[in-house]
Amino acid sequence: MSDTSSRLRIVWIYPDLLSTYGDRGNVLILRRRAELRGIPTETIHVHSSDRVPVEGDIYLIGGGEDRPQILAAERLRADGGLKRAAERGAAILAICAGYQIIGESYGDDADNPLPGLGILDIRSGRGTSRAVGEIVADVDPGLGVGRITGFENHQGRTALGPSARPFSTTVRGVGNDGATEGAYQGQVIGTYLHGPALPRNPALADLLLRMRVGDIPPLQRSWGDALHEERLAAVL
Repeated sequence: MSDTSSRLRIVWIYPDLLSTYGDRGNVLILRRRAELRGIPTETIHVHSSDRVPVEGDIYLIGGGEDRPQILAAERLRADGGLKRAAERGAAILAICAGYQIIGESYGDDADNPLPGLGILDIRSGRGTSRAVGEIVADVDPGLGVGRITGFENHQGRTALGPSARPFSTTVRGVGNDGATEGAYQGQVIGTYLHGPALPRNPALADLLLRMRVGDIPPLQRSWGDALHEERLAAVL
């Protein structure tokens, strides 16, 4: 955890711009799974008029529509706090629009390239069709998460540069390009998965915790595990 706090600092970036699809659930589940293990937490809500603190442990960014996405990217680039936090070794989970803007570039509603934050080595544009529906993917085995499930609603297509690795291989749905879904680089993870992602995939929440806390004890089976299995069974 942060050298300046005995609590795990969870930073929720721009809920006023990037929380269109219920992504607040990611904050709630991450905090809950930490506290069930006796890890004290502090949740910091950073609105678009606020400075981004660099001392956080885990940063969460949600999805949004085209214009809020552009505004969020402009303000985050001018602020610089999120990029400095990544350079310090903070963990980041970025969803959909958030995933695109932490990359090198992304497309606006006319597919004109706009600069991203340069945290993740990806480049995103717009595809010819919209990806809408349930998605299932197998996470890189080295991350210890397994199969994940979510809901995608985007027209983005994302290409990975040499420094980023595919977060998962698509089993059902589109993701980046129909073959892979999301990307990761160090302790930064980007994905198109809504649903929200962490309530549907408790193992993904635990991965973020391990990135900052280290080894964590397992928890007893919960409704989150049941939801994960139900969604996989319903889709496949």
